[in-house]
Amino acid sequence: MVVLLHGFAEFWWAWRHQIVPLDAAGYAVAAMDLRGYGASDKTPRGYDARTTAGDIAGVIRSLGHRQAVLVGHDWGGMAAWAASAYVPEQVRALVMIASPHPLTYPWRRAGRELAWAQLPVLPERRIVARSGAYVEHLLRSRAAPGRDWLPDQDARRYRDALMLWPSPHCALEYQRMFARDRLRSAGRELRRALRRGTTAPLLSIHGREDPVLPLVAMTSAQRYVAGPHRVIQLPGVGHLPHEEDPDAVTDALLGWLSALE
Repeated sequence: MVVLLHGFAEFWWAWRHQIVPLDAAGYAVAAMDLRGYGASDKTPRGYDARTTAGDIAGVIRSLGHRQAVLVGHDWGGMAAWAASAYVPEQVRALVMIASPHPLTYPWRRAGRELAWAQLPVLPERRIVARSGAYVEHLLRSRAAPGRDWLPDQDARRYRDALMLWPSPHCALEYQRMFARDRLRSAGRELRRALRRGTTAPLLSIHGREDPVLPLVAMTSAQRYVAGPHRVIQLPGVGHLPHEEDPDAVTDALLGWLSALE
């Protein structure tokens, strides 16, 4: 089984290019909306790492599987790392797409945006202003320069999905909990669990033109991975490899998954 976990400002539809090829190759595929996004419940609480890990584990079990390969992009990758820490017996392997290990988060490069997310109300207002224009701007700005990957109708789909209240608030809560839990017992517990490492094989996919995440933030995960770790860099690709160059990402996934069997 392969569980696909989307990033910030996206939803399950972000994996539309990978779902069909993975299914055709014989894998059971689940592209889930993280809590608070899309068609998932939009609860007032539950955006901490432990609850997110439980959500993923529940999806795996509810679909009749004992384990799954977790494929996470951006904050979906952070969710996958949480699952590897809290429910390791259900994680067969990990694929990180433009997502760092939580213990190697690039605070200098990404800290400003994370700090903005901590403010009350204002970030939510920015998301819903001008019919969700910020969502489209964010996605386009994170792609490699000159990469034309987001047709207007696709951008409209993302804008509409995140504007479904209270999705803006729920989506931001993942970033708020990540920052705030650093000073709480929940954060210390997560860091202890992550430091134990994982034996699950890891594939890291990074776009060379990623304006958000440096390569070292992904390769540094090696110190917490006892199993094999393969790193693939894609030329001319930014922070959304699965959408900017979907064929390359799909080929990398299929090749790596076949080697696991």
